[in-house]
Amino acid sequence: MSTYQLAFRLSASRRGMLALVAAALVALFAPTAQATKIERVLSPGGIEIWLVRDATVPLIALDFAFQGGSAQDPEGKFGVCNMVLDLLDEGAGELDGNAFHELLERKAIEMNFTAGHEYVRGTLRTLKENQDEAFNLLRLALTTPHFEAGAVERIRAQVMSKLQQATTTPNDIANRTWWNAAFPGHPYSRLVNGAIETVPRITADDLHAYVRRVFARDTLKVAMVGDIDAATAGRLVDGTFGLLPAKAELVPVANVTPQGLGRRIVVDLDVPQTSVTFGGAGVARSDPDFMAAYIVNHILGGGSFSSRLFKEVREKRGLAYGIFDTLVGFNHSAVLIGGTAVRADATGEAIEVIEEQVSKMAKDGPTAEEITKAKSYLKGSFALGLDTSTKIASQLVTMQLENLGIDYIERRPALIDAVTIDDAKRVAKRLLDSGLLYALVGRPIGVTSKGWGG
Repeated sequence: MSTYQLAFRLSASRRGMLALVAAALVALFAPTAQATKIERVLSPGGIEIWLVRDATVPLIALDFAFQGGSAQDPEGKFGVCNMVLDLLDEGAGELDGNAFHELLERKAIEMNFTAGHEYVRGTLRTLKENQDEAFNLLRLALTTPHFEAGAVERIRAQVMSKLQQATTTPNDIANRTWWNAAFPGHPYSRLVNGAIETVPRITADDLHAYVRRVFARDTLKVAMVGDIDAATAGRLVDGTFGLLPAKAELVPVANVTPQGLGRRIVVDLDVPQTSVTFGGAGVARSDPDFMAAYIVNHILGGGSFSSRLFKEVREKRGLAYGIFDTLVGFNHSAVLIGGTAVRADATGEAIEVIEEQVSKMAKDGPTAEEITKAKSYLKGSFALGLDTSTKIASQLVTMQLENLGIDYIERRPALIDAVTIDDAKRVAKRLLDSGLLYALVGRPIGVTSKGWGG
């Protein structure tokens, strides 16, 4: 990501249908997990692969990640990671950018890279018959990228255009304001794609240096799904990643907790709506209370049409088209963050309703009925993310990054069922009792800045 906002929306008319689909997918995938079809394979070179074999379609999906992300951008040159990933397929090895893209297109190979705050992720999708060419192209991109001057300047111009646009977009301003206030001076406060002041300073040497420091085997996580056996998977993975450095040279990132809880920051902008980002401290993925927090969050604002915030803000009062919150975990912090957009003259009432619902959840927790419904949905909807080889590979890498264990898919329903109403009430208080930080952009009526000098 730089994904500050994560939301999953279902239309009311589709909920019943999707519940049936989810149940079917659970039934389909459960035997796979129970039969230990997720294999832990060690390549001849010692790289661990989580493998799911599926010969029904002659496709191979690879997902991988390196620890690093934008948190490893050099001081004063924020945006290096993002530019690296944008340029990996713009020429590598003996191929210039045009030749590289021509091969991808001719062989129907899909290759993508994504920058996050703490990880670099990549995907590769190819027909089985083109597997050797596909993995060789990925090897070239990771080990011998060109970062040619013309491509660097073209990508830099694209990044700068997006950064300029973000300076006038209410939602982007609200998000940036919130993260800057919550994590002042910390890498989490920065946009993944950099800053207007720093991107012009980035050189090709900076890009090469980032690749050398971050792309290394000791932080590598790999998953493969498709028509492939363990021996072939090991050969392809060694050929792709085996020449990378054994150990990354990462700069330590400090542990941090969100600041400014209870504060409201209003940024004046002449627009008809007010964009609102709100949030506070979350619960880490490794915390024993995470699953209870996950359920509480779903009930409060993560459950689309079923959440309390949606019902109170939209359905009952019509103050906003949508509202959500979600849990976001980092290696060195955790947050609960949400957002909405409301008419200027309804902003004060909307904030009051949000505060009321947050306070009520912190004090009383969810009801037994709400917990039962949330558990049913969260168990069923998980399978919707496992209906393609690409999604399965992505989930397997996420499970590795979060240290969930290779049997997590089997254990997850029991972990959800184990949460009691007492757990949920206790964790609701822990999660929400300290209050929230708000960033509002527009000309809201009934809301003013407060805290830290106003």
